[in-house]
Amino acid sequence: MRHVNILKTVVLAGALALVPNFADQWDKKTVITIDAPMQLPTITLQPGSYTMKLLDSPSNRHVVTVWDKDGRKHLTTILAIPNYRLQPTGKSQFTMWETPAGQPQALRAWFYPGDNFGQEFAYPKDKATQIASVTKQEVPTLTSDDESNLIAADKKIEETKTEETKTTETQVSETTKPPVETAPVEIAQATPPAQPEATPTPEPAPAPAPEIAQSAPLAATPSTETMPQTASNWTEITLMGALAGFVGLILVIKRFAA
Repeated sequence: MRHVNILKTVVLAGALALVPNFADQWDKKTVITIDAPMQLPTITLQPGSYTMKLLDSPSNRHVVTVWDKDGRKHLTTILAIPNYRLQPTGKSQFTMWETPAGQPQALRAWFYPGDNFGQEFAYPKDKATQIASVTKQEVPTLTSDDESNLIAADKKIEETKTEETKTTETQVSETTKPPVETAPVEIAQATPPAQPEATPTPEPAPAPAPEIAQSAPLAATPSTETMPQTASNWTEITLMGALAGFVGLILVIKRFAA
């Protein structure tokens, strides 16, 4: 059984090593394809293609993240310790741990093309004990502090992923937004403000003709006063004057006649 496990380890490691990788120097991005289940410290990967890369952190270069093939869905985060190899190779290299019968092979270390130092994965205590019981070797084990760091790393990844998703959605929305059609603007010539129409002043209604009241005929009022009798006096005076003149004329004639 031990020889069978060793053979499976060699075959799986060989399959991983022959997979073309697409990587950046900073995050060591690498696409792997496996044809059998493979254990990682926190998850078991099923046959298929996956993306592995280092966490974008300048302070800790030994945190490995695993994604789906397209690098969009985050699957797990793994803490590792430096692992040294004497002879670098031009391809990604993976080494495997032997495991108890009936369990998938466990990934031990990952070396990026051209690097002497790689990433050796630390396993939870129970899994590390199972592997050590078969390999008779010491297996890196996660401590409580390591588990806290894993939780913090996962949280950071999710926050970064959320921000990237929002940014992408915003860019797509702005790109697909239909152009705003601007209606042509007609510049109207300035016109003087409309003068309010003069309201004709109503002509005053002609004053009604004054009614001339026909006065009733005055009733003859009997007079109680007695008018002076001047006509008879003037007649008497005139007659007396004429008589006196006549008498005087006679006297004159008699004088001249004597």
